[in-house]
Amino acid sequence: MADVNRGNRPLSPHMQVYRLPMAAVTSIMTRITGHALVAGILLLVWWLVAAVSGPRAFAAADWVVRSWIGFIVLTGSAWALWFHTLAGIRHLFYDAGQLLRIEEAERASWAIIIGSVVLTLLSLILFFFA
Repeated sequence: MADVNRGNRPLSPHMQVYRLPMAAVTSIMTRITGHALVAGILLLVWWLVAAVSGPRAFAAADWVVRSWIGFIVLTGSAWALWFHTLAGIRHLFYDAGQLLRIEEAERASWAIIIGSVVLTLLSLILFFFA
């Protein structure tokens, strides 16, 4: 009773066809941003430790923090922090039994993505122009 065409059929769900729901994507990104925050924390801790270690150590750390790579790491960390915070707030709504319908979860996911970008840009504007 074996199916002779078994090896010729794609497995389900086929990766080219299946699309993760937006709530699943933001859930995965919440975990990734939680881990990514470590890069920014390490950079800031290094900068603070260098500040109390002496002028030469601080000059080296400050040069890295103020370089383009430091800007990218700190901006990415700011976005990750906002994303992770907004996703945590959404999770509180989930715990309360709210936003559980598919349409609501989809809107909440897009709100997290757009909100994190807007809040990051607002943070950059306040940092540079305040």
